[in-house]
Amino acid sequence: MPSEITPPPPPPPPPVLPAPLALDAVALSQAIHRRELSCVELMQATLGHIERLNPQVNAIVAALEPEGLLAQARERDEQLGRGQSLGVLHGFPQAPKDIAPAAGLITTRGSPLFKGQRTRTDAQVFARMRDAGAVFIGRTNSPEFGLGGHTYNSVYGATGGAFDPTRSAGGSSGGAAAAVALHLLPVADGSDMMGSLRTPAAFNHVFGFRPSFGCVPQGPADEVFFQQFGVSGPMARNVPDLGLLLSVQAGFDARQPLTRQQDASVYAGPLGRDFKGTRIGWLGDLGGHLATEPGVLPLCEQALRHFEAVGCTVEPVLPQADFERVWQAWLDLRSFTVAGNYALLYDDPLRRAQLKPEAVWEIERGLALTGPQLFRASAVRSAWYQALRALFERFDYLVLPSAQVFPFELAQHWPAQVGGRAMDTYHRWMEVVIAATMGGLPALSVPAGLGGPQGRSPVGLQIIGPAQADWAVLQMGHAYDQAGGFSKVRSPLLVG
Repeated sequence: MPSEITPPPPPPPPPVLPAPLALDAVALSQAIHRRELSCVELMQATLGHIERLNPQVNAIVAALEPEGLLAQARERDEQLGRGQSLGVLHGFPQAPKDIAPAAGLITTRGSPLFKGQRTRTDAQVFARMRDAGAVFIGRTNSPEFGLGGHTYNSVYGATGGAFDPTRSAGGSSGGAAAAVALHLLPVADGSDMMGSLRTPAAFNHVFGFRPSFGCVPQGPADEVFFQQFGVSGPMARNVPDLGLLLSVQAGFDARQPLTRQQDASVYAGPLGRDFKGTRIGWLGDLGGHLATEPGVLPLCEQALRHFEAVGCTVEPVLPQADFERVWQAWLDLRSFTVAGNYALLYDDPLRRAQLKPEAVWEIERGLALTGPQLFRASAVRSAWYQALRALFERFDYLVLPSAQVFPFELAQHWPAQVGGRAMDTYHRWMEVVIAATMGGLPALSVPAGLGGPQGRSPVGLQIIGPAQADWAVLQMGHAYDQAGGFSKVRSPLLVG
């Protein structure tokens, strides 16, 4: 780690934004409820801003007609006029990720097999957002079935990053991340199995939170016990806004027996806390195990000083584990999950021909697995959790990069080489995110700065907490941002 921190760059010019869209989500909700801003005014500003900027990044797809959206916004204003608020998202334009069903909206999951399909029901997390007053304006783009860390598909095309539209927005919540970074949405939902909230957050200089499994319902699903990797969560431009959306998303759902009984309102509460004496373990590139693009680690190491600025101590550390064995267990458990979800599509030769190669590869791996193989993989996962738990006896948080690479070219499906090493799978370049997923731990991706060849490519850090320490992770992320000022940095597309 460097002995000195590079002074931060001077603050950029103020972003060129319609006045309502310059507000953070917390302030926006307050302005709406105080009747200082109408839902119609917010919707008009949002639709105009999307019309101007969305063509550059392709973040929002399957947009609904403005007339109907403005009518819904007027209805929200009329409700407030009668003293009726649906919740903290009252009147918020939202575009649920195109990976789960949303009533009345097109749900393709990024696949040509479902092009134009309009669904009749809401995923549980979408229902909660709608019940809290959100107005759904369309979908955010996602790769086919959410597979891969780059948002592209044959239905809608690729999504470019908010800081450089010629480069990837990450995935699979790439549309959500770019939309939030560009103020097309005040906050956005996402989902995360292999970094799908964290990688795009890093690539777009925003905050993406993978909650503990069971914090937020993940359904509807045919199987509600084994498949514990995928979670839903929030994305925002700062941590208080993140907590606002999480307070809507989180909570027990009887249809999902592994969800937690909790008071979700805590996530919208004050985040301030004294972190003097807090211990942070820096995992880095896992002692050289992870291939990283030159420049990524130095930026992340420099950002560690912001933890020290709020009173934390930072110490390099490594879990006691065979990282390659953990990776192989991850491959088996992931393929088992993907095959369970999509084997019926594979079984039909006509539909199989329309699946992208990575999906076919995952399904075929999953179908070839035996019961004993899956048990061994689960045992390796359990041992990995215990290795992390041992670290949490010494440290309060663990930190490592959110991505091993800078955002790559939009036309590239995935990085075939990283740091001079060949990647042996389509997602090996994302191995850094499986630490939290395999451990079932909460992980927040926070911005770490801009770098790369032109000095404008975002990099992120993951803050990982102990089991079910979701609130504590948000508090740490907020303190880090208060010290570093990352949430004040805006995309050059917004700066006049």
